Amino acid sequence: MKPSHLLLSALLVASSACKSDKPEHEDEHAHEEGGEPKGHDEGHDESHVHIAPEMLRDLRVTTAPASARPGGESVTALGELMFSEDAYAEVASPISARVGTVFVTTGQEVKEGEKLAELRSPELGKARAALQSAKARATAARQTAERKRALAAERIVAQKDVQAAEVEAAGAEAEVAGARAELAALGASEEDLRAGTPGFILRSPISGTVIERDARMGQMADAEHPLFRIGDLGSLWLIVHAFERDAVRIQKDAEARVTFAAFPGKELTARVGHVGQRVDASSRTIPVRLVLENRQGLLKPGMSATASIPLGSPDGTITTVPTAALQRLENGWVAFLPTGERGSFERREVGRGRTLGDHVEVLSGLTVGEQVVVDGAFLLKAEVEKSAGGGEDHGH
Repeated sequence: MKPSHLLLSALLVASSACKSDKPEHEDEHAHEEGGEPKGHDEGHDESHVHIAPEMLRDLRVTTAPASARPGGESVTALGELMFSEDAYAEVASPISARVGTVFVTTGQEVKEGEKLAELRSPELGKARAALQSAKARATAARQTAERKRALAAERIVAQKDVQAAEVEAAGAEAEVAGARAELAALGASEEDLRAGTPGFILRSPISGTVIERDARMGQMADAEHPLFRIGDLGSLWLIVHAFERDAVRIQKDAEARVTFAAFPGKELTARVGHVGQRVDASSRTIPVRLVLENRQGLLKPGMSATASIPLGSPDGTITTVPTAALQRLENGWVAFLPTGERGSFERREVGRGRTLGDHVEVLSGLTVGEQVVVDGAFLLKAEVEKSAGGGEDHGH
């Protein structure tokens, strides 16, 4: 054998000896210290996730309770919030007029009949003059009729003269009524006339909130451009569009679940107020009106929403959580629950069911009312995977 071959064989033998000795040495060292090889931690609790305080400050965590909803079939539909047609008004000047004093501003609560603005118009002056003239003629006609009735009683005038005077008095009274109606149509009242108001007062037809105010002092107003938009925010309508095959199975007064992009993880209830009677030819959908209470004023008209509406009669109840609350790990689906200790979260395995809009059905692992992490659940999942990956790396 050549010397080079002998040298190579010696190196291979030495390398094999080093490799076989190194693990034995490490095992003995670990045994002497009374612990497992690095990468194994008997005290590690896989059912909990612990987040360092400095990391927790940057982790936005929100929670939501697991909720119960009617079982059975349901349909998910998108929609937009709007004012109730029964509690919304656009207030414009009935005639061309100049805006004087404005009494309200945007966001202000008003009562029915409350002053909104004072308007002034030449037409109003003419109408008031016509009313005053009609009143004067009516007064004179009544006096004439009374005088002729007295003369007729003494047989000084004929009865036909009395009848003619009464007809004239009745005509004058009709002119007064007509002048009053014209004044009312212009937005003014005799109360304003008696108060000496130079113009007429525009008043709110409903109680609610001033949503928009386009009235500015000195501007010209007309009947085509509303000066104020007033609505009651306490109860709003959500109009969604359901396919005809589903809409025909939606029952009036059924309870729907509604979620908003503006409030992730928050679910509200609504009542089916009306199912449309006409199918849209282009989309083959039927509008469905849902009524939502908004006593806290969180909801704003124009917000987009997703509604889950039961079809037919409800069949028992199911447990649901926001979709983002469930995260998939290697062994299945999990949810994270706050433990009460800062930075500590319980990792719990759950059974995942149907997707119901922004929520998902939970078949097992959670009970109604338990709080689960929504925002932040994905990062907690990443922390679990990071810890698991780190342990494997150290074990080799």
